[in-house]
Amino acid sequence: MRIAVTGASGFCGSQVARAAAATGAEVLCLGRRPGPTGQHAYWDAAAPVSAGVRAALREADLLVHCAAAVGDPAPGSPAEAEQYAVNVAGTERLLTAAAGRPVVWVSSASVYDPRLSRHLVREDHPTAGGHLNAYGRTKAVGERLALAAGAVVLRPRAVYGPGDPHLVPRLLARVRRGVLLLPGGDVDLSLTAVQNLADACLAAAGWEGGAYNIADRLPYRRDEAVRQVLRSHGIADPRVVHLPLRAAHFATRIARTARTVGFDRAAGLTPYAVDQLAHSVVLDTTRARSQGWTPRWDLGTAFAAGTPTGPAAPTAGSTGPVGAPR
Repeated sequence: MRIAVTGASGFCGSQVARAAAATGAEVLCLGRRPGPTGQHAYWDAAAPVSAGVRAALREADLLVHCAAAVGDPAPGSPAEAEQYAVNVAGTERLLTAAAGRPVVWVSSASVYDPRLSRHLVREDHPTAGGHLNAYGRTKAVGERLALAAGAVVLRPRAVYGPGDPHLVPRLLARVRRGVLLLPGGDVDLSLTAVQNLADACLAAAGWEGGAYNIADRLPYRRDEAVRQVLRSHGIADPRVVHLPLRAAHFATRIARTARTVGFDRAAGLTPYAVDQLAHSVVLDTTRARSQGWTPRWDLGTAFAAGTPTGPAAPTAGSTGPVGAPR
């Protein structure tokens, strides 16, 4: 089987490429940089698809689209424009180039409307509005294009694991003197090990087109999950301090003003970041599991795997709010 993976040099895409290679598949890595395995074809998600990439895609049995512009940029910034160029326009061009071949499109739980309860989110939860940043908006528009084309759309939340360039660095950067400030009280949160996402990307080749939530088997209590992640990165006994939610929202308004005048140290304190940690978000993964997919990894095993090398079996047994990119 020949599997094309976009964004194969990135966090999620590289895990998918390794997992595909471990099954014996021939892997084509599409992106600006080579992936960890297989062949490489240069592709800029913000630019037109070249004739060479179109030809390569004609040879693919499956396209897994992991490339995305992630983050929580300031409104009106160049980074926000890049998210539209990659997550919407890039998706449209790639779907055209795929010419009807099976596509697995990696989306995000950030597409879900945060104004409604997310204590148990099914795939029919509204995605048309309420997004707190351009990332959620552009991923929602991009996935609508993918769904209209018959793709399988996967919606993970807060993807983590070995090599994580987003969630873990933000946590580590915000621990000061052993204290981490989090908005609001403790809540239930779904998280997605990158190995679980990679397994789902490959399993989804045979699924019916549509949206599927992807997350670890059980949700986590936020505070303990944060402590566990920090302990796995050498911070032995971090103390979590709760910032009242009203104060957290006030701080985001101050930070937004600071960002408009170029004070970038406040860039991590946004309404999206607060929302990601202050409210319960639990994904119902029944639909994906009914297809035979099983989330095998969790916080206790994902980081213990070390540098990712493929879908190995799991092993045994300023202090501001932080947010997750997916």
